[in-house]
Amino acid sequence: MLEIVYQDEHLIAINKPHGLLVHRSKIANDAKEFALQMLRDQIGRQVNPVHRLDRKTGGVLLFAFDKEVEIAMQKQFQENLVDKHYLAIVRGFTLPEMVIDYPLAKENGTIQEAYTTFRTLQQVEMDIPFGQHPTSRYSLVEANPKTGRMHQLRKHFAHIFHPIIGDRPHGCNKQNRFFKEQFEMETMLLHASSLRFKHPVTTEQIQIQARVQEAFKRMMDLMNFTR
Repeated sequence: MLEIVYQDEHLIAINKPHGLLVHRSKIANDAKEFALQMLRDQIGRQVNPVHRLDRKTGGVLLFAFDKEVEIAMQKQFQENLVDKHYLAIVRGFTLPEMVIDYPLAKENGTIQEAYTTFRTLQQVEMDIPFGQHPTSRYSLVEANPKTGRMHQLRKHFAHIFHPIIGDRPHGCNKQNRFFKEQFEMETMLLHASSLRFKHPVTTEQIQIQARVQEAFKRMMDLMNFTR
């Protein structure tokens, strides 16, 4: 059963679990369940996603009930009119605040501008040796992508040498292996925590929030991060 975090006559949003594809994809033939089909079956209505979340990312995923609203919301996403916030656990101690201005290439090689701002919420130094270091350092950050490029947050945090834990292929394989062996954790620690936008029909300001999934919460508890 999917957790529904928002619903009105035109829109519905779920808290997508990590590891769940939004819809069928040729590049993930191993998947048997999809958010789109699961939600349709759960509520007995046709729905269409208005944006995407990576398979390994959890959190707010928005759907529309009809084509007109779907197109209107997609336009807002394309024009960067939707305020998106994510939580992530990354390697190392990040700066208190930062703007990442780093263009990203599309699959066809086209370069696109890409901007992300983030602020550091909490940091921890764990008494667990890693490599040549006697301890392990991590940061809990809140990120706000100002553009909507594929894998933007994953690529941006890797670019500043603070990769998101559990990210493959942009992250740190040694850290990912460390978390799997030490904590039996294979989830990517990236969570879409909120969306804020103007409702395409009522014009009201809508804010949708989703709690972190259990695997993410377990890592937060282990690191004594609080939210």
